[in-house]
Amino acid sequence: MNLDEKKIAVIFKAFCDENRIRILKMLTTGEKCACKLLEELNITQPTLSHHMKILCDSGVVVGRKEGKWTHYSISANGVDKAKKYLDSVKKVGSDKIN
Repeated sequence: MNLDEKKIAVIFKAFCDENRIRILKMLTTGEKCACKLLEELNITQPTLSHHMKILCDSGVVVGRKEGKWTHYSISANGVDKAKKYLDSVKKVGSDKIN
């Protein structure tokens, strides 16, 4: 897999915050409106926007505008990219161990 270090860091930054992990868990049951995410999390709208920008920039989450709200869902392609990178690290690590 050929991703530069900056792109890899952006992907894994998405997983480095408790609130973003909570958001990802919520999205595993399907698309959610930002308003529903706000109801579940004890954070402000600007804080949610910050977290969603990081998640969307990573490619792990995608957003779709509908009226004044954005609806978010997990991107299968983004998750696959993160998994493939982890798998490539695992292969390199296992080659060194054996």
